[in-house]
Amino acid sequence: MKVGLYFGSFNPIHMGHLIIAKNIIENNYLDEVWFVVSPQNPLKQENTLLNSNHRLGLVKLAIESENKIKASNVEFGLPKPSYTINTLTYLQENFPKKEFAIIIGSDGFQNIDRWKNGKKILENYEFYIYKRPGYDILNPEMAKITIIDGPALLISSSYIRSLIKQRKSIRYLVPDLVKEEIEKMGYYQSELENPS
Repeated sequence: MKVGLYFGSFNPIHMGHLIIAKNIIENNYLDEVWFVVSPQNPLKQENTLLNSNHRLGLVKLAIESENKIKASNVEFGLPKPSYTINTLTYLQENFPKKEFAIIIGSDGFQNIDRWKNGKKILENYEFYIYKRPGYDILNPEMAKITIIDGPALLISSSYIRSLIKQRKSIRYLVPDLVKEEIEKMGYYQSELENPS
Protein backbone atom coordinates (compact mmCIF):
# COMPACT_ATOMS: atom_id res chain seq x y z
CA MET A 1 0.00 0.00 0.00
CA LYS A 2 1.30 3.42 -0.98
CA VAL A 3 0.72 6.12 1.62
CA GLY A 4 1.16 9.85 1.03
CA LEU A 5 2.37 11.75 4.08
CA TYR A 6 1.00 15.27 4.10
CA PHE A 7 3.06 17.03 6.78
CA GLY A 8 1.90 20.28 8.27
CA SER A 9 0.91 22.35 11.25
CA PHE A 10 -2.73 22.40 10.02
CA ASN A 11 -3.21 25.55 12.05
CA PRO A 12 -6.09 25.14 11.23
CA ILE A 13 -6.85 22.57 8.54
CA HIS A 14 -8.82 24.12 5.67
CA MET A 15 -10.57 23.27 2.41
CA GLY A 16 -7.34 23.67 0.41
CA HIS A 17 -5.69 20.84 2.36
CA LEU A 18 -8.75 18.64 1.94
CA ILE A 19 -9.16 19.31 -1.79
CA ILE A 20 -5.52 18.33 -2.39
CA ALA A 21 -5.86 15.10 -0.36
CA LYS A 22 -9.16 14.16 -2.03
CA ASN A 23 -7.73 14.89 -5.48
CA ILE A 24 -4.80 12.54 -4.79
CA ILE A 25 -7.14 9.71 -3.73
CA GLU A 26 -9.72 10.26 -6.48
CA ASN A 27 -7.06 10.23 -9.20
CA ASN A 28 -5.33 7.12 -7.80
CA TYR A 29 -1.98 8.78 -7.22
CA LEU A 30 -1.80 7.03 -3.83
CA ASP A 31 -3.86 4.54 -1.81
CA GLU A 32 -4.10 6.64 1.35
CA VAL A 33 -3.24 10.13 2.55
CA TRP A 34 -2.15 10.72 6.14
CA PHE A 35 -2.31 14.24 7.55
CA VAL A 36 0.77 14.23 9.81
CA VAL A 37 0.16 16.98 12.36
CA SER A 38 3.47 18.54 13.37
CA PRO A 39 3.63 19.67 17.00
CA GLN A 40 6.54 21.97 16.15
CA ASN A 41 7.88 22.72 12.69
CA PRO A 42 11.54 23.85 12.88
CA LEU A 43 10.91 26.33 10.04
CA LYS A 44 7.85 27.99 11.62
CA GLN A 45 7.29 30.25 14.61
CA GLU A 46 6.09 28.26 17.59
CA ASN A 47 4.10 31.04 19.24
CA THR A 48 1.43 31.12 16.52
CA LEU A 49 0.47 27.46 16.98
CA LEU A 50 -2.73 26.27 18.56
CA ASN A 51 -2.24 23.39 21.01
CA SER A 52 -1.23 20.30 18.98
CA ASN A 53 -4.05 18.10 20.33
CA HIS A 54 -6.61 20.74 19.39
CA ARG A 55 -5.19 20.91 15.84
CA LEU A 56 -5.30 17.11 15.59
CA GLY A 57 -8.91 17.19 16.80
CA LEU A 58 -9.84 19.67 14.06
CA VAL A 59 -8.20 17.42 11.44
CA LYS A 60 -10.20 14.43 12.71
CA LEU A 61 -13.42 16.45 12.49
CA ALA A 62 -12.55 17.53 8.94
CA ILE A 63 -12.04 13.95 7.67
CA GLU A 64 -14.48 11.96 9.79
CA SER A 65 -16.42 10.68 6.76
CA GLU A 66 -13.28 9.69 4.81
CA ASN A 67 -11.86 6.17 4.91
CA LYS A 68 -8.71 6.72 2.83
CA ILE A 69 -7.64 9.94 4.53
CA LYS A 70 -6.28 9.63 8.07
CA ALA A 71 -5.05 11.90 10.86
CA SER A 72 -1.67 10.99 12.35
CA ASN A 73 -0.19 12.12 15.67
CA VAL A 74 3.02 10.14 15.08
CA GLU A 75 5.21 13.21 15.62
CA PHE A 76 3.70 13.91 19.06
CA GLY A 77 5.83 11.14 20.55
CA LEU A 78 9.02 11.97 18.66
CA PRO A 79 11.70 14.51 19.70
CA LYS A 80 10.88 18.17 19.01
CA PRO A 81 11.26 20.03 16.79
CA SER A 82 9.78 17.63 14.23
CA TYR A 83 12.28 16.64 11.56
CA THR A 84 10.83 14.80 8.59
CA ILE A 85 13.75 12.35 8.42
CA ASN A 86 13.04 11.17 11.99
CA THR A 87 9.35 10.67 11.24
CA LEU A 88 10.07 8.78 8.03
CA THR A 89 12.56 6.50 9.80
CA TYR A 90 10.07 5.77 12.58
CA LEU A 91 7.22 5.03 10.14
CA GLN A 92 9.34 2.73 7.94
CA GLU A 93 10.38 0.74 11.01
CA ASN A 94 6.83 0.48 12.36
CA PHE A 95 4.95 -0.03 9.08
CA PRO A 96 7.38 -2.08 6.94
CA LYS A 97 4.66 -3.20 4.51
CA LYS A 98 3.70 0.36 3.57
CA GLU A 99 5.49 2.46 0.99
CA PHE A 100 5.63 6.10 2.04
CA ALA A 101 5.74 9.16 -0.19
CA ILE A 102 5.68 12.88 0.64
CA ILE A 103 2.95 15.31 -0.40
CA ILE A 104 4.15 18.90 -0.55
CA GLY A 105 3.47 22.25 -2.19
CA SER A 106 5.92 23.71 -4.68
CA ASP A 107 6.70 26.44 -2.10
CA GLY A 108 7.72 23.87 0.51
CA PHE A 109 9.68 21.83 -2.03
CA GLN A 110 11.84 24.88 -2.71
CA ASN A 111 12.97 24.68 0.94
CA ILE A 112 14.12 21.05 0.71
CA ASP A 113 17.79 22.06 0.99
CA ARG A 114 17.00 23.52 4.44
CA TRP A 115 15.59 20.20 5.71
CA LYS A 116 17.66 18.01 7.99
CA ASN A 117 19.07 15.20 5.75
CA GLY A 118 17.15 16.70 2.82
CA LYS A 119 19.40 15.01 0.25
CA LYS A 120 18.82 11.59 1.81
CA ILE A 121 15.05 12.15 1.74
CA LEU A 122 15.21 13.18 -1.93
CA GLU A 123 17.16 10.02 -2.75
CA ASN A 124 14.84 7.63 -0.92
CA TYR A 125 11.28 8.95 -1.19
CA GLU A 126 8.88 9.97 -3.91
CA PHE A 127 7.42 13.47 -3.83
CA TYR A 128 3.90 14.40 -4.94
CA ILE A 129 3.95 18.12 -5.55
CA TYR A 130 1.00 20.46 -5.95
CA LYS A 131 1.67 23.80 -7.57
CA ARG A 132 1.48 26.97 -5.52
CA PRO A 133 1.24 30.22 -7.53
CA GLY A 134 4.57 31.99 -7.73
CA TYR A 135 6.67 28.93 -6.87
CA ASP A 136 8.25 27.02 -9.73
CA ILE A 137 9.00 23.34 -9.28
CA LEU A 138 12.77 23.12 -9.37
CA ASN A 139 14.32 19.68 -9.22
CA PRO A 140 18.12 20.02 -9.14
CA GLU A 141 18.66 16.63 -7.48
CA MET A 142 16.51 14.83 -10.08
CA ALA A 143 14.28 13.48 -7.33
CA LYS A 144 11.35 11.17 -8.02
CA ILE A 145 8.56 13.70 -8.35
CA THR A 146 4.99 13.63 -9.60
CA ILE A 147 3.19 16.90 -10.29
CA ILE A 148 -0.37 16.74 -9.01
CA ASP A 149 -2.89 18.18 -11.41
CA GLY A 150 -5.54 20.14 -9.62
CA PRO A 151 -6.99 23.55 -8.86
CA ALA A 152 -4.66 26.32 -7.69
CA LEU A 153 -5.74 27.20 -4.16
CA LEU A 154 -4.85 30.44 -2.43
CA ILE A 155 -6.43 29.61 0.94
CA SER A 156 -3.96 29.74 3.83
CA SER A 157 -4.20 28.97 7.53
CA SER A 158 -2.70 32.37 8.38
CA TYR A 159 -5.47 34.09 6.38
CA ILE A 160 -8.11 32.09 8.26
CA ARG A 161 -6.52 32.99 11.61
CA SER A 162 -6.53 36.68 10.67
CA LEU A 163 -10.24 36.50 9.78
CA ILE A 164 -11.02 34.92 13.14
CA LYS A 165 -9.12 37.66 14.99
CA GLN A 166 -11.13 40.25 13.04
CA ARG A 167 -14.38 38.42 13.95
CA LYS A 168 -15.07 37.75 10.27
CA SER A 169 -16.65 34.61 8.80
CA ILE A 170 -14.54 31.59 7.84
CA ARG A 171 -17.49 29.77 6.30
CA TYR A 172 -16.59 27.86 3.09
CA LEU A 173 -12.87 28.09 3.98
CA VAL A 174 -13.02 25.23 6.49
CA PRO A 175 -15.49 22.35 6.88
CA ASP A 176 -18.61 23.25 8.89
CA LEU A 177 -17.65 20.94 11.77
CA VAL A 178 -14.24 22.61 12.00
CA LYS A 179 -15.82 26.08 11.92
CA GLU A 180 -18.26 25.13 14.68
CA GLU A 181 -15.50 23.72 16.90
CA ILE A 182 -13.26 26.77 16.41
CA GLU A 183 -16.16 29.06 17.34
CA LYS A 184 -17.31 26.95 20.29
CA MET A 185 -13.81 26.72 21.78
CA GLY A 186 -12.74 30.27 20.94
CA TYR A 187 -9.64 29.10 19.07
CA TYR A 188 -7.36 31.71 17.42
CA GLN A 189 -9.10 34.70 18.99
CA SER A 190 -6.11 35.82 21.07
CA GLU A 191 -2.79 36.95 19.65
CA LEU A 192 -0.75 34.08 21.11
CA GLU A 193 -1.93 30.51 21.59
CA ASN A 194 -0.62 27.80 23.86
CA PRO A 195 1.96 26.01 21.66
CA SER A 196 2.10 22.76 23.66
